[in-house]
Order: sequence, then structure tokens, then C-alpha cells
Amino acid sequence: MGSSPTIKQIRIAVYRYPRQDLTVDLGFAAGLFYEPGSVVQQPMLGIRIESDAGVTGEYLSQAPGALEQMRMFAPFLIGKDALQRELFYSQAKYILRKHDRIGIGPIDIALWDLAGKLHQTPIYRLLGGYRTKLPAYASTFHADRQPHGLSSPQGFADFAEQCREMGYRAFKIHSWGDPVIEREIETVRAVRDRVGDSMALMLDPCCAYDTYGDALRVGRALDDAGYFWYEDPLKDGGVSFAAHRRLRAALRTPLLQGEHLHLVEAHTDMAIADATDFWRADPDLDGGITGVMKIAHAAEGLGADVEMHAAGPAHRHCMAAMRNSNFYELTLVHPKVYGFVRPNLSGYADLLDAVDSEGCVDVPQGPGLGVEWDWEHLRGYQVDEIVID
Repeated sequence: MGSSPTIKQIRIAVYRYPRQDLTVDLGFAAGLFYEPGSVVQQPMLGIRIESDAGVTGEYLSQAPGALEQMRMFAPFLIGKDALQRELFYSQAKYILRKHDRIGIGPIDIALWDLAGKLHQTPIYRLLGGYRTKLPAYASTFHADRQPHGLSSPQGFADFAEQCREMGYRAFKIHSWGDPVIEREIETVRAVRDRVGDSMALMLDPCCAYDTYGDALRVGRALDDAGYFWYEDPLKDGGVSFAAHRRLRAALRTPLLQGEHLHLVEAHTDMAIADATDFWRADPDLDGGITGVMKIAHAAEGLGADVEMHAAGPAHRHCMAAMRNSNFYELTLVHPKVYGFVRPNLSGYADLLDAVDSEGCVDVPQGPGLGVEWDWEHLRGYQVDEIVID
């Protein structure tokens, strides 16, 4: 193949991309929710890493707050061998040691895309992956105020039934950011009553419950309803080992924690502290594909499963190379809003109807990520660009 490609330039474009029929009210919901006629400007980062081999690694990220961190360590990559991802990962951890290090992920993913294109093979094959179809769960938008949306326990139950009819075998509730505990419990019961034992069910309050007692009450309802996992209930931000160890010991429903911790060391510490059952991992937030595979292997060594957070082509490639992972998170979906679109020319989408009749999504088969981003379309929404050379 000849000498390895050398990194010549890194371009990071900043976009504000409009999302129709969505809004934000942080006193009502922990994230975006359905509001007809509203528009939210979604921040996105377009990363392109150019090499002297004529191969460019590309990725479109929705990682919040990553830009400044990327600017801190990306100059280190210029003039280096583009295939030395482990060196870059380790050096970036060192440079970003006073930060949460979410800036590592988007750059690492683009480097994996470059490597896959160089070798003309999908990333999951470079990882030794073997799965080409991934079981998915429908992961809802946050509860809303609309009578035909997700504004009631009945609305969540209706949507769970719709998803089951589409082929989904699992469903996760993102509930209210201003929780009424009786309504939370009613929603837990309504969804289980509607779909019976035909779906694995999960609840993610997004750290909304004020007290341990509230989390315990909802957890006992989950126990009675046979939920598959209970995710981030406490208002500690999802990081307290002591609180989650105590909650885990009090409930039968497995906990899933770790979305708000980053990189392999923190996830491993949480598991060793008996503060979670399932592990969490996200290429955008946990050091890219390099970081996620470290987490997957650490979990495997402790006999634990890793569940990918959110959706995207990098997530699919990682999960395809893991034995110890159950479901792909098809996020965020809604009966009236079909999810997020990352503009591309490849037909790739993480939308509600992305699953087949068996409730599975496909792993992209093209070189690298297997996705061709529509940079020309995105140029109309660009607000800034950083060039590092």
C-alpha cells in the first residue's frame, strides 16, 4: 500500500440547522419536544480531515460543546500519520485533562472514516465486526403539550403500540422535565398494559426526579411492570456512585447509568462501584470509535452489556463489532416528528421508519462510515469555519 497518509489540514464547519415543529422549554422538558409551527436551530459540526494520500475523513457531529476542545488538540495532528488513532486519543486525553474531553470523539470518528476509505472497507469490518442488522428500540422525544402528541400516559401507550406494529421490539419513554410522580407511574403502567409482554420497555427521566424517594417510587412501579432498564432518574446529573448503588440495591429493575460520564475509566469506576447494571457509551461523547471500543471491552471483562447512547453511523459500526450489546437507540422519535436528519446523499437516516419488519436497522456497507455528507446543502446553514493546517 506504500507509506501511511499524513494529515495536511483539518476543517471544522459550524452549522445552525433548522428543525421543524420542535421547541425548547427547560422548565418543562429536559430536551427538545414537539410543538407544531416552532423551529429550533440545531447546532452541528462538520469535520473534514484531509491527507496527502487524497483521502479525506469526514463526519457530521451533533456533540454539544465540542468545538473549543477540538481547537485545543487538533493542531497536534497536523503532519502526523493519519492512522495513529491510539496516539491521538491518548494525547488528546492529556491535553484536555481539565475538561470533560468530549472534543475527542468527532475527530476520532473522522479518522476512522479516513482509514475505512483508505482500505476501501466499512469501519465495522476494520473492528472485526460481524453483525449487519441491529435490533433497535424506539426512543421517544420528551413529553409535550399537544393532544395528539406525547402529552399523557395514553399518548405514550398509543405510540408504543404504533411502534410495535412497525416492527419494534423495544420502546423507551423520555417523560416530563417537570415530573408529577403519579403521572410518571401511570405512564409506566399504561405502556406495559398496552403492549403486554411483546416489547422490552425502558424509562429515562433524564435526571428529573428531585428526591431519592421519588426515584424509588417510580422504580417500584417499573419492578411491577417488568421494565428492561431504568435510566438516569436522579437529579444528581447521573453521576453519583453512592446514590445509584443504593437505588440499585433497592430495586429489581436493572439500572442503566453513565451517559454523563466520559471515557473508559469513569464508566469502569461506576461499574466497579456497583452503581449500574448496563453500561452506556457514545462515540460523540466517549472518545470516538476508539473510546467506545475500549468501553465495550472493559464491560465485557466484567460480564456487562454496553448500550449505545443516541444514533448515528458511528454508533452502528461500533455496535456491529460488539457481542455485549442489546439494542440500537433510534432517537428521537415521535408520532408527529420522525426524528433527526443529518443531511447526506447516501439514503442513511435515523428516522422512525428506519427499521425493517423485525425491528432492525442496517449497518452501512460503504467504505469508512459508509455515508456521503451533503456539504453543499449544509453550506447554506454555515455560521463559522475553523481551518487548522
